[in-house]
Amino acid sequence: MKKENLILIIITILLGTSVFINIRNYNIKEKPLPKQELSEGLRGVYGIDKNINETTIDNYLGRSDTVYRDMRLLEDSATWENKGGERNLTGFIEGFEVVPYAYLTEFPQEYIDQKASENVHDLYEGKTLFHIDEKGNYIANYKESMPILEYLFPKDKYIFLICGAGGYANFTKKMLVALGWDETKIYNIGGYWNYEGKHAISTINNNDNETKYDFWKVNYHNIDFNNLTEVNS
Repeated sequence: MKKENLILIIITILLGTSVFINIRNYNIKEKPLPKQELSEGLRGVYGIDKNINETTIDNYLGRSDTVYRDMRLLEDSATWENKGGERNLTGFIEGFEVVPYAYLTEFPQEYIDQKASENVHDLYEGKTLFHIDEKGNYIANYKESMPILEYLFPKDKYIFLICGAGGYANFTKKMLVALGWDETKIYNIGGYWNYEGKHAISTINNNDNETKYDFWKVNYHNIDFNNLTEVNS
């Protein structure tokens, strides 16, 4: 056999193997997620999942069928330090994108009252995509509100939600379900303040004896309300 023909055969075999491997990888499906199960006690009240949460999330990162959303603000106006929390987003879990719940809709009055009783004041009161009417329905404030929500929280994916302690994530899930999302595909995995895994990315910068925050590390979805079209009431 001629040397040239042998080389051609080898190349053909290698290319065929490569294509076969790529096809196999393309068809690989993610392992099924455990069914949702509420945690016990107060964590269950906040809707935090028992199986996928701050202690186990490292086992579920990087899935192609899942989007990861952190519902905190970069700089929260609320006095979370009075409850052992943090105002600034001091870190996040690798792969999570930040979409502040505070920009999605207003806080229920009962939640505002509850936080006030816990000495947490000054919750965000700015513009939001939706508001809650007297019947508890979510009403769009802008023509773009629903398209933005559907883009940030795709319905064809599993959605993992996290925040500081679990409250913002809980409210986000309730909102999405009320607006037509599949409840079984949305997991409240709890709060970053309780995360002890290996994929934390810190934003704290203590250079020059002054604490600053490297928010440029954050995949942050800002909503420019000034460029949206208000819905006439």
